[in-house]
Amino acid sequence: MRWSECFIPTHRENPAEAECASHALLVRAGYVRQLAAGVYTKLPLAVRSMGKIEAIIVEEMARIGGRRFQMPALHPAEPWVRSGRWAVMGETLFRLKDRAKRDLCLGPTHEEVFATTASGELRSYKDLPQIWYQVQTKFRDEVRPRSGVIRTREFLMKDSYSFDLDEAGLDASYAKHLEAYARIFRRCGLDGVFTVEAFSGAMGGTVSHEFMVATEAGESSVVKCSCGYAANMETAMAAPSEFADQDGPPTPDEVATPDAGTVEEVCALLEVPPERIIKSLVYVIKSSLVLLLVRGDDQLNEQKVSTLFDTGDLRPAHEARIHKKFGAGVGSLGPVGVERIEIVADRALEGRRNMVCGANRDGFHLVGVTPGTHFEARFEDLRRVMPGDRCVECGRPVEISRALELGHTFKLGTRYSDALGLTVTDASGRPKPVVMGSYGIGLERILAAAVEQKHDENGFVLPASIAPYEVVVTPVNCRDEAQRVAGETLHEALAAQGVDVLLDDRDCRAGVKFKDADLIGVPLRITVGPKGLPAGNVELVDRHDGSRRDVPLEAAGQAVREALSAMTRSAEAVSP
Repeated sequence: MRWSECFIPTHRENPAEAECASHALLVRAGYVRQLAAGVYTKLPLAVRSMGKIEAIIVEEMARIGGRRFQMPALHPAEPWVRSGRWAVMGETLFRLKDRAKRDLCLGPTHEEVFATTASGELRSYKDLPQIWYQVQTKFRDEVRPRSGVIRTREFLMKDSYSFDLDEAGLDASYAKHLEAYARIFRRCGLDGVFTVEAFSGAMGGTVSHEFMVATEAGESSVVKCSCGYAANMETAMAAPSEFADQDGPPTPDEVATPDAGTVEEVCALLEVPPERIIKSLVYVIKSSLVLLLVRGDDQLNEQKVSTLFDTGDLRPAHEARIHKKFGAGVGSLGPVGVERIEIVADRALEGRRNMVCGANRDGFHLVGVTPGTHFEARFEDLRRVMPGDRCVECGRPVEISRALELGHTFKLGTRYSDALGLTVTDASGRPKPVVMGSYGIGLERILAAAVEQKHDENGFVLPASIAPYEVVVTPVNCRDEAQRVAGETLHEALAAQGVDVLLDDRDCRAGVKFKDADLIGVPLRITVGPKGLPAGNVELVDRHDGSRRDVPLEAAGQAVREALSAMTRSAEAVSP
């Protein structure tokens, strides 16, 4: 392909709205243009890269027996209502009505649609197992689209669904997808991809994993330990710093705490550390009030509460409702003496004694409170993991870092089968709900992650497997007949050998050509210039490490193929 016949509108300056390297560089390199918040036009270079990512995914899905579908992006409301997610998805779901005033939505995911299709086609256990997948545009009305193509309102996703007779079958299908995902990310040339335990959220199910890559551009916080434990912040567990309690009064004492409504204010007034405070939070969960307790130096993890109660229907209670139930405002609440309300306490409070909590009277607190003695509660993991916490598996300190989610897998069980009537007859002729799994990969996220991992002040370099072109041939001066002919000859020879090659045939300054070649992500450049050509040489530049060497013009094709082969071997040797 000739540069003059492509559309590659490069820019020298970063866009003002860019929030991360991939956002800035994909715009500067002429890959994408923003149409609206969270909505991007993909230009030819991006289309080529995304096509290569898709081809890798299709090959690996075929390898595990996946059958490709193309489901509609426009969905009737009915299956979403039956699954319960018409309400659960809330404002994330793009909703519309047709001319007959029927409710529709733009699909953010396709569990309902695949389950509905399967319910009309799968009849017997002999039809199982099945793995169905698609590469389809998805729509989610994100509150705050950010970081270019990382978090958008319209995006391309590979989503697959497994259908099995039982949990053992689901385990096998799930394992196949985990292996396929590892191969996909490895072939896409991404370094350091790791899996974490994750929150299922509105998807439902019992087991969930995310494939992540560490980057400050990521929207997720990940808890990791050197022993191998890794989990998304939404589900991570860790032991908080230990605290030795001292003996207190046999019964709680009420003390005045005027104008002290926060943990910090109470600690300062009573001269106690926050580890001795019981922080009381009142939530409305499934329309009922629930009192949630965490240590004063901890934060509540709402996702853990959502999982514990198996609902997305939770929110902090309003002040008026709190005061009506407890007789006090939020700064003076506590569990002692509270009746007819469920109390759930974080496990960090179990076994503690001589603690401080609100007295349920404005301006007063109780000291000498012992959980399990002065109030009863159900102890569960409610806290958000904090820096300095200890790993639950080995006891060493955990690390918290930013990471970008590339893919997400779920063991759905029979949630959607039960809701949408997806059953098959088993060997004894009895109907049995099909056990499902769901597995997604964001294609734009792979592209963005590759840019985040390998960029510098000049631009970025993509792995050869997903770069729009593998090599750019750059005659320094296209008006020079010898350079022009050598460049043309080399371009044709490489193309004939199956190499994705771009010939920069523009009549412009060499510096502009070199800057553009560095900017657009092509891993190799062959420079045809006045210094080497008279001796029959061209310069081969590896954008990954900046190395350059002269090679004979007639051997340039072989040198390129060897360099690309080495890149492929290096990528495939990486273990996600």
